[in-house]
Amino acid sequence: MKKILSLLLAAFMVLSMIPALSETAPLEISMYYSDNSTLPFREDWPVLLAIQEKYNVKLNVAPIPIADYTTKVGLALSTGQNAPDVIVGSSTGGANASLALNGAIVPLSDYAEWTPHFNARVAEFGMENEVNSLSLSDGKRYYLPALYDKPFYDGGLILREDFLLAKGLDAPKTYDDLYEILKAYKAEYPDAFPLTTIVAPRVLYRMTMPSFGVSVGLNAATGTGTLSWDYDNMEYFAGAVSEQYKNFVTFFNKLHAEGLLDPEMTQDATSTSQKLATGKAMATYGYYDQMGGWSQGSEIEGFRLQMYPPLEGTAGAHHQPKNRTAGGLLFPIGTAQRPDFEQVVRKIDEIFFSEEAATMWCIGIEGDSYTMDGDTIVYSDTIKSAEEGIYKYMQNAYGAGCDGLQLVWYNAREMTKYDENYASINAAVAAMEDAIQYIPPTPSFDDMTAEDAALLQTTLLDTFEVWNDSFLTGKKSIENDWDAYVEEMNSKGMEEFLKIYNDNKKM
Repeated sequence: MKKILSLLLAAFMVLSMIPALSETAPLEISMYYSDNSTLPFREDWPVLLAIQEKYNVKLNVAPIPIADYTTKVGLALSTGQNAPDVIVGSSTGGANASLALNGAIVPLSDYAEWTPHFNARVAEFGMENEVNSLSLSDGKRYYLPALYDKPFYDGGLILREDFLLAKGLDAPKTYDDLYEILKAYKAEYPDAFPLTTIVAPRVLYRMTMPSFGVSVGLNAATGTGTLSWDYDNMEYFAGAVSEQYKNFVTFFNKLHAEGLLDPEMTQDATSTSQKLATGKAMATYGYYDQMGGWSQGSEIEGFRLQMYPPLEGTAGAHHQPKNRTAGGLLFPIGTAQRPDFEQVVRKIDEIFFSEEAATMWCIGIEGDSYTMDGDTIVYSDTIKSAEEGIYKYMQNAYGAGCDGLQLVWYNAREMTKYDENYASINAAVAAMEDAIQYIPPTPSFDDMTAEDAALLQTTLLDTFEVWNDSFLTGKKSIENDWDAYVEEMNSKGMEEFLKIYNDNKKM
């Protein structure tokens, strides 16, 4: 009898533990997130909440203004102070390579067995070579990149199509065409600054510079700020002091001097929207999903925006370079000190790269934002009727389709969130030769070389930013002050910086 009672008591104790086991506290993970004023972070986004509930995780997200993000991330990695568990939207390009090689970032390739979902998506897309190319000189890869089955044209020149039709002007194909359109608008509305920016000039720069054969500044395709990639000769060149950059800044200086470029180049999203909606501006470089919101805010009769394929400049017609990989997730080395480090890595892999989670980050929650009719995605009536368009509405209302949080991108699925017009624009861009060039390869630095490169990069970029603003606004003369500019850049190590990159380039 005693044995029977003991067995019954043990069975009761086991059964009583089952509810407690099923109510395990969620795994808490802190995270840095790059916050954009055109899409401000919301902790109550339905997709974010659904992901946390489904996967029993609590994401403590710290949104950081995009303009400060690189600095904040660099400080957290270099000092280790107040570093989060995970940093989103980052890579090991530029200064992060030095930090990685000096032990500030977890080498995730050492823990490949903990990222089965990421591995599966890489295999599904056939991207083994692209992902392997992200390894640094020690043969290790330090982040989980965002993955694209194919690159697509998500933003570019956006301008008032209704104005073109009213004036009998053709759609622009070159930067000279754009100049003439902006001049015509200025003549009609003298108080306007026809071409404006979104958030900051970096978007304008990264979308226009490639057509002049260069990519420099904060969003340089090389991640260096002042070096560019020669696609013909497969090597780096000193883009910031090149004739290509000189051609670029000369063109935009002309726009500024003639009142065709908005002098208020750094502004919030509301300011940009108001300028376009009221006719104070008629063009910008931005993203297709933003057009609906801008149009919605206008009371101008017949107001209609359109996005156009890349314009041809002095080096052809090119958009900002893109790869099938992009900035993704990296772990500060302090995260590896967590006793549940393996759980953290596995959980992050699951909530961003598993098939079901990737679907949620893209199109939301089945039965709420969409239903399935066979293999066809059918969005809710509220989403389909949103004036700003499906994509932008889902970003703002659901948190779906946000860079940094959505890390798996299927082109065909993305196209379901856009209209036929967008699909036709993408088809036109796809038919153009090298409209979207690849992002230059990351060099293979050892840790000391990476540290030297990082120091030079910071000094050169700071110097370039000052001169670029002066050339653009006319505070410095491109004709008279160019030699002094080149001399100063060389004195700050431009030639040494270039040599370091070419000596260590990998293909």
